[in-house]
Amino acid sequence: MKYEKITPQSRREMMTETPVPQLIIKLSIPTIISMLVTAFYNSADTYFVGRISTEATAAVGLVFSVMAIIQALGFFCGHGSGNYLSRMLGAGNKKEANDMASTGFAISIILGLIVVVVGNLFLHQIALKLGASPNTIDDTEAYMRIILLGAPLMMGQFVINNQLRFQGSAVYAMIGLMCGAFINVILDPILILGLNMGVTGAAIATVSGQLISFVVLLIGSYKGENIRLSIKNVHINIHYIVEICNGGAPSLFRQGLAAISTLLLNNFAGHYGGDAAIAGMSIVTRVMMMMISALIGFGQGYQPVCSYNYGAGLKNRVKEGFYFCVKWGTIFLAALAVLCVVFAPDIIGWFRDDPEVIKVGMVALRCQATVLPLSAATVMSNMMLQSMGKGVKASISSSARNGICFIPLILILPMIFGLTGVEITQTVADVLSIMISLPMAWTELRKM
Repeated sequence: MKYEKITPQSRREMMTETPVPQLIIKLSIPTIISMLVTAFYNSADTYFVGRISTEATAAVGLVFSVMAIIQALGFFCGHGSGNYLSRMLGAGNKKEANDMASTGFAISIILGLIVVVVGNLFLHQIALKLGASPNTIDDTEAYMRIILLGAPLMMGQFVINNQLRFQGSAVYAMIGLMCGAFINVILDPILILGLNMGVTGAAIATVSGQLISFVVLLIGSYKGENIRLSIKNVHINIHYIVEICNGGAPSLFRQGLAAISTLLLNNFAGHYGGDAAIAGMSIVTRVMMMMISALIGFGQGYQPVCSYNYGAGLKNRVKEGFYFCVKWGTIFLAALAVLCVVFAPDIIGWFRDDPEVIKVGMVALRCQATVLPLSAATVMSNMMLQSMGKGVKASISSSARNGICFIPLILILPMIFGLTGVEITQTVADVLSIMISLPMAWTELRKM
């Protein structure tokens, strides 16, 4: 594939002069594909493991919390460094952008190695905390052990992917993730079903995909005018750590709290409905993740537009992009919501054809789909605040859906409504979270 060489000047003209809707669409198409690909190969293990048993499906669903934590740390370093380097490029300070790119990548690899060591030392205890039952403990440990070994690769690929995105090189980022997803989806049926490796095969396929993505993305970072990663540009000091925290904390809170909320969801689902309920809720989590991923991909097309133009002082373009994304994001999610409500039993059954699993998943999916269109305003508010460097507001808004609102509700509603309380918790949390996120975004929009 041949790419047009983009010079620093032409990139600046593209980011600051191209009509905002056109620019967002151009940048968001690769990011939407990237996010859908990521969600798809996260769901591929669930699909193929679902051909084995309900217990295996539940085990993979339990380890999703661990994967969410690894992704949270990757997005923390990737969004933190990406937001900052994009603002620096917008302000014309390329040296700062270079130093931040290498530093953010180095920190992610260090954190990944820590996760490998700590996770394997306390593997059994973690599996029990995740909610593994005597029927699922062996599969949970087998799957998690291999997933943990891939932590540095997963975190590193998320950092490079986001840094490329924030430079306006979303196509390179997309290609890297697609290559890994392709390998994962090819290996899943071969290892899980063909070689009868079960959840171990699923984990090997996932880590193999991450390795390929990592290598391809690293090569992509050396193409064109993209910032080159270099050991000599690594400066792990308080300045860069603070900037990464400021830009990455919202992602850490969002993804980290998603891991905690998934853990609590699985525990309460298992308590009130057993392994079938865990499997059903895990499938709903993956399905919703795929739909929200498309929205996030759309928003990620807006993020570099927002951060670059905010750094360049072109605040009208920041506002225009926000309203454009909220409008079309809401319309898109409304269409998906209708499909989920109508075809809920078929969607759940596609993953696992078990009447008990379908019964639980159908109710939860329909409840969450009814409020799905609200997510457009919530997600775009958070992304705008994060891209502008409004760390505190962005952290609060990103914590709303899976933390501030969800955690108290999952502790209360099941006690009142039993399994139904588990099924409706995310729906209620989504309604409450927009009441937190939207006012924070509105205050910044009024200032601009």
